[in-house]
Amino acid sequence: MENKKNILVVDDSALMRRLISDIINSDERFQVSDLAMNGLEAFDLVTRDPRRYEAVLLDINMPKMNGIQFLEQLDKMKIRQKVIVVSTLAKEGAAETVRCLELGAFDFVTKPDSYMEARNLNFKQKLLAALGVATGVDIGIPAKEKAEPASAVTTKPSARPTFSSAASRALYDVTSAPAKRAAHRSVGSGAKKLVALACSTGGPKALQSVIPKLPAQLDAPMVLVQHMPVGFTKSLADRLNEMSAIHVKEAAEGDVLKKGTVYIAQGGSQMRIVRKGSDYVITENANEPARGGLKPCADIMYESLVDLDFDDITCVVLTGMGGDGTLGIKQLNNKKNIYVIAQNEATCTVYGMPRVVAEAGLVDEVVPLDAVADAITKNVGVH
Repeated sequence: MENKKNILVVDDSALMRRLISDIINSDERFQVSDLAMNGLEAFDLVTRDPRRYEAVLLDINMPKMNGIQFLEQLDKMKIRQKVIVVSTLAKEGAAETVRCLELGAFDFVTKPDSYMEARNLNFKQKLLAALGVATGVDIGIPAKEKAEPASAVTTKPSARPTFSSAASRALYDVTSAPAKRAAHRSVGSGAKKLVALACSTGGPKALQSVIPKLPAQLDAPMVLVQHMPVGFTKSLADRLNEMSAIHVKEAAEGDVLKKGTVYIAQGGSQMRIVRKGSDYVITENANEPARGGLKPCADIMYESLVDLDFDDITCVVLTGMGGDGTLGIKQLNNKKNIYVIAQNEATCTVYGMPRVVAEAGLVDEVVPLDAVADAITKNVGVH
């Protein structure tokens, strides 16, 4: 295959460099063009020619310059690289992994604990899938068209896109018929309001541009699904809480929704909202299977709101691969007073989830990332 994607592998273990290189070179779409033993060597290679690599596979725990320090230097110099963290710390040190994502790492793959485990098919599939998305050769969503300016605000749907897989075409066909949008009804400060947000790839970094900008007195609770495995969402919630005036926590079974609080669905569980007496309460089910490979799944969260008596639901869809959230929002649109905000293409890490919901005709407002918090606050108000 011509025009193979150039990959830089950064790991202090010679054995892991060889194993990861063998996996990458086994796929005709990619080739390992360089190896580095630590972040310092990698930084030297990247700064020589920032456009040389389509993706960088990065360990965290390394001598001289670790993975976090490498990403901090890239961020400081405003060098953009598609970095996939591949580290055992991705499992053991959730806070370190979240920090990498905050600094702009595209995604992470947990490195197995032993060489034999690393040779199994599951690790290979995850690694190649992450590379496929990061380099744009196997995104599984409508192909990206010309980006609008980052400052643009538009509600105009784009033309029917091309597709990179049968699955993405099927999802588009299910959701593409424009829904009949009832005019959004403005509601007063005494109304029952909720914000429900969904994001995936690129979400942890994007959330840093949204949640800290929300006022502490937001006149609604927020429920949030970020696609992450078990063990990571608490670190994400804790980090956002440190940065924000609004209260942020990992959702827990039995939490009663309160205004001015953001509840992040637990990784490895499905989150629903139920009514108990006069309260709206969170349920977290770790035993429920993944839907579409997702656990938590935004569609499940949105579907749980359909029969609740909220007067107004603000749905927000940020960067992410695939189309999770669209089917649930479509069900909400049929029965509830909703207002849908989607992140624009130019500011998305992966323009999948916002695009699918926009193509379904369900979006009221498309805004750049730095305008999302203001759009939420304007629609919801403060108390």
